[in-house]
Amino acid sequence: MPRRTDIHKILLIGSGPIIIGQACEFDYSGTQACRALRNEGYEVVLVNSNPATIMTDPITADRIYLEELTAPSIRRIVEKERPDAVLPTMGGQTGLNLADELQRQGFWEAQNVKVIGVDIDAIHITEDRQQFRDLMEEIGVDQARSQVARSLLEAKEVIQSLGGLPVVIRPSFTLGGAGGGIIWSPRELERKVMRGLELSPVHEVLVEECVYGWKEFELELLRDSNENVIIICTIENVDPMGVHTGDSVTVAPSQTLTDKQFQHMRDTAIRMMRSIGTFAGGCNVQFGINPVDGRMIAIE
Repeated sequence: MPRRTDIHKILLIGSGPIIIGQACEFDYSGTQACRALRNEGYEVVLVNSNPATIMTDPITADRIYLEELTAPSIRRIVEKERPDAVLPTMGGQTGLNLADELQRQGFWEAQNVKVIGVDIDAIHITEDRQQFRDLMEEIGVDQARSQVARSLLEAKEVIQSLGGLPVVIRPSFTLGGAGGGIIWSPRELERKVMRGLELSPVHEVLVEECVYGWKEFELELLRDSNENVIIICTIENVDPMGVHTGDSVTVAPSQTLTDKQFQHMRDTAIRMMRSIGTFAGGCNVQFGINPVDGRMIAIE
C-alpha cells in the first residue's frame, strides 16, 4: 500500500521485560518496525522500560525513552514529542492495553494522535470475555460452555451451573493469561477466583467448562485493508490443554491436524477475524480439539 503522507512522526510502544506472553518476538518485531518506518522516512520515537533489548539500541529509533510503560508516562512523552501517530501492536498485551486505556480517556483524540496498526474496538472485543463470547455465539462459532463472573459468589453460582469442578478461569485484559488456570478442588476455589479478579483491570473472570487433555492449536493470520486473509502458519502445542501455552513446547507446522480439521479451523479463524473489525494486520487464534470425538472449539 502507498506511504501515508499525513503522518511524519510515530510513537512506538515497546513491550517491556521479557516474560510469558511478552517474549523476545516483540523485541524482534519492534526493532524491525522501527527500521522499516525510518527507511520510509518517518521519524520514530520509542518508549520501552527494558534497556536490555535490541530495540533500545541507540541506532534503532530517532529518540528513545527508557520509561515505565504506564498511561501517565505515555501521556508525558506524547505531550513532549507531539507525534502524529502511535503504533501499540509491537508492545504486545502491554502496548494494546495502554492504547485502549488512553483511547477510553479520550487522550488520543485530544492530542490529535492516530492509532495505527490496530483497531481499538477490536482490542476491546477480544479482551472483554463477555463481548467476545457473545460475538462468537452470533457468528456460530462453538466455544466451551462458560459465563462471566465479577465476584466470588457469582463464580460459585456459575460453577454450579456448569456441573461443578473442575473448571477453568480466564481473567479479562491480563497479560499472557495471568491469573488464569484450572480449579480442581473447593479449597483452591476462593484463592484462584480472587486472584483472577484482582489481576483483571476490569475485575471479571470467565468461568468455563474444563477441557483439560484436549489438543491445542494456534493459527497465525494476516489481513490487508482489502480483507484478503492468508494463514501464515499452524502451530500445535505438544502438551495438551491445561498446560499454559507459555510453558508448552510448540511445533510449526502442526503435526496431527487432518486436512478436514485444518479447513474447518481455517474457515472459522477467518470468520472470527472478519467479525471483530475492519483492521489490517496480524491475528492469533487458538483452538481446542477433543481427541475422542473431534469437537473443535475456539479458545481466544
